Amino acid sequence: IKKQFSKCSSSIAANYPSACRARFDKEFYSRKCIFVEEADETLFRLEVIEKTQGHNPVNFIKLSRAGEEILSIMARSRKTLLIAYL
Repeated sequence: IKKQFSKCSSSIAANYPSACRARFDKEFYSRKCIFVEEADETLFRLEVIEKTQGHNPVNFIKLSRAGEEILSIMARSRKTLLIAYL
């Protein structure tokens, strides 16, 4: 689980700058979609680690809130882009 968490969280870090350097609107939207999917998966993996590993819940709550905020912002941004393209 930790290895999968590491992969999806690092994918977020890689896809955000990639989206910012997109050459076309569709490429930008596609990267945002990947970012949102990976952020969602990261939050899921974080929740699984928290429940199975029994680490400090305060740290996990802070990480979860930060992740949910990022996910919320990017999901709204993706939705705005979709509306703009229609």
